[in-house]
Amino acid sequence: MPSVLPKVLADLPLSQAVGDLLKPHVDLVPWDAADQSGADAVVAVYTYGHPTVNGSLLDKLPKVRVISNFGVGVDHIDVPEATRRGIPVGNTPGVLDGATADMAFTLLLAAGRRLVEGDRYARGPNFLRYDPSYMLGREIHGTTVGIFGMGRIGSQVARRARGFDMNVLYHNRNRRPDVEQALGVRYALRDEVLAQSDYVVLTVPLTAETRHLIGRAELAKMKSTAILINVARGPVVDTDALTEALARRQIYAAGLDVTDPEPLPRGHPLLKLDNVTIVPHLGSATDQTRGRMAEMSLKNLLAGLQKEALPFRVVAK
Repeated sequence: MPSVLPKVLADLPLSQAVGDLLKPHVDLVPWDAADQSGADAVVAVYTYGHPTVNGSLLDKLPKVRVISNFGVGVDHIDVPEATRRGIPVGNTPGVLDGATADMAFTLLLAAGRRLVEGDRYARGPNFLRYDPSYMLGREIHGTTVGIFGMGRIGSQVARRARGFDMNVLYHNRNRRPDVEQALGVRYALRDEVLAQSDYVVLTVPLTAETRHLIGRAELAKMKSTAILINVARGPVVDTDALTEALARRQIYAAGLDVTDPEPLPRGHPLLKLDNVTIVPHLGSATDQTRGRMAEMSLKNLLAGLQKEALPFRVVAK
């Protein structure tokens, strides 16, 4: 008689690839199973999107041994509360740095050179002749990029920027002399980064300190020709303030991989502006990266179920 697979609460549906990887090892149950009888049979939680995992949820799941997150960001998980209960939390660090940095630079290029606007125009009825004076954008090479958050992703963005002969400033909670020496970047105070940068790129984690890191005051310090790029988390930027700044042309443009809320309501005024490029949280969305994320999240899940140390554990701060 086959052994019973451990029950794992997950925010279904998963992608077929992730589901196929997990199903031989665990019995996946839908998120609302936490509110049904039999919830005490659930021994692990697997977060695929960004469902909230807090004390209230864990109260319903007394036998949970591990929480495994598909991705790096764990702002949707109350890690200190899980730690207090003796439940380790795992994520997938390092594996998505390059893909997310690629997306940051994709948005930077697209916003600077008005790629989305150009695509729409080229497909539309009004493009009947080439006009060299139409739809001028901003140069990328030789300009200054300011990076908030010089961690793994920020460092990868800096590498790409150097390839475009860009001057790189950065602001970080702690100065990074090793990165300065390796990549030729310069540390600067926050206001200098905002005032001097042609492109401001956000790669910080979402914490109490970084929530609304960019608001009205910060946007007012940026150049009128500057472009804001966010591949961090939506709440790092004050959405209302950004919408106002873009609508008034206080800054030139923005490129957003994430928004707050996510997704934006379909009638949100930000969606109507032509100087913002928005993609649906595609930072790590490549076949290769998502495959590695799935493998790492499975390793964390299985280790926790076996009461072994997680290979990629999140440390509560």
